[in-house]
Amino acid sequence: MRRVVVTGMGLLTSLGNNLDSSWDNLINTRSGIKKIDHFDVSNLPSKIAGFINNNPNDEDYFNKSSILETRDIKRNDRFIQYGLIAAKMAIDDAGLENISEENKLKIGVSVGSGIGGLETIYEGSLTINNRDPKKLSPFFIPSSLVNLLSGQISIKYGFKGPNHSVVTACATGAHSIGDSGEMIKRGAADVMIAGGSEAAVCKLGIAGFCAARSLSTSYNDRPHEASRPWDIDRDGFVMGEGAGIVVLEEMEFAKKRGANIYAELIGYGMSGDAHHITAPAEDGDGGYRAMKGAINMAGITADKVDYINAHGTSTIKGDEIELNAISKLFTHNIYVSSTKSSIGHLLGAAGSVESIFSIMSLNKNILPATLNLNNSIESNNINLIPKEPLEKDTSYVLSNSFGFGGTNTALLFKST
Repeated sequence: MRRVVVTGMGLLTSLGNNLDSSWDNLINTRSGIKKIDHFDVSNLPSKIAGFINNNPNDEDYFNKSSILETRDIKRNDRFIQYGLIAAKMAIDDAGLENISEENKLKIGVSVGSGIGGLETIYEGSLTINNRDPKKLSPFFIPSSLVNLLSGQISIKYGFKGPNHSVVTACATGAHSIGDSGEMIKRGAADVMIAGGSEAAVCKLGIAGFCAARSLSTSYNDRPHEASRPWDIDRDGFVMGEGAGIVVLEEMEFAKKRGANIYAELIGYGMSGDAHHITAPAEDGDGGYRAMKGAINMAGITADKVDYINAHGTSTIKGDEIELNAISKLFTHNIYVSSTKSSIGHLLGAAGSVESIFSIMSLNKNILPATLNLNNSIESNNINLIPKEPLEKDTSYVLSNSFGFGGTNTALLFKST
């Protein structure tokens, strides 16, 4: 049977401009959530987010032009820009930059986004309504489409395997990784570039989630305290943005070329709630079945799993429902935390970013903390990790991602 391993990772978050800085800031319990200062939020209930800093006057400014060509910046929405940056990091990390043309025929791309070019769509609407439709960029459509991120990566590197894109709301990044693993298993590809990217921190994005009453509004003056999964004072999630990309390879292909192997992807579970457009089913059965599906695929028992990087968004209902699903499946005092407390909710990029954090936990034997978890809700047999990270030998980690529309997925990784 063909086995799937992770050989490269690229990360861009509000905590750091690469994998190392994001991880270092995560385990040092820093927060990337701050007041929004690059567009007017005076009339919005939520005024905070975990965003990539594009202000050259700030200390944590991210200079995109140091990685991207000028035309890539001018022609593409930020979600494509962030995805291209994280993809380059992952491809370089995996040592694929000089791969042969023959091998490129079996290298594919599956990178998705929950919302895609929302900012471009918003600005395009302003252009045609306030100025002149003729002023609309000829790149408006290809800059907005979700699948153009996979397309841009494929074109840039000449990867001619499957060119695929997933849109499953907040489960997108995880589904992209899981689907890519299945493509490798069935022989459709030897290597897949997989993950998610999101850049929905714009006026339309914040206003839309405010209208849905999804976002935190009580901590605008204390942004670092706003994302607080499982805390009794949580009041909604905090928007985040960025990208997480992994390189997946068939194990023997990776070994043959001497690739560094971070982890093995051994389980992938999916389910649907068939319940509500935004709320999870009260019994948590969808999340339970997704986790159980990943464990069954891996051929292990639930008690083997050391740690879960939970979906944990800091919403009133979602946090409690997920914990109940976890406690139903895992009865061995499992360790659980949510890295959304540090970076916010990256929507379509959340699953891939959190998979990378989970893989880093395997490699470093450090389990990230949940920030702001001061007074926990009832957690049954679950060991939540509040405030400070935990050093622990770790062999199996699970990453949960659930999305609007009742879509659920879980990815299970094993140390190598």
